[in-house]
Amino acid sequence: MPIKKSSFKELRKTKKRTLFNKIREKQIKETIKKIHKALVARNLEEAQKLAGSAVAMIDKAAKRNIIHKNTASRKKSRVFAAIKRAAAKK
Repeated sequence: MPIKKSSFKELRKTKKRTLFNKIREKQIKETIKKIHKALVARNLEEAQKLAGSAVAMIDKAAKRNIIHKNTASRKKSRVFAAIKRAAAKK
């Protein structure tokens, strides 16, 4: 445990930030799962709509250093590749 008052404050700030970051990461994962479920259900329009919001969330998370920029790029690439494969099957 911290000893100084400023260390206690930093600990509180870190806990809040960690919680915020975990919520954002979970939202990204849930949205990507929804996209894959829509693709399995052959609902291409829904998947494309969700992809737009997913990309916005991923970009914002990368901008705020919640996830690494290369991780963000990889996630976006995989989402669009899955949509492209599903569109080719139709």
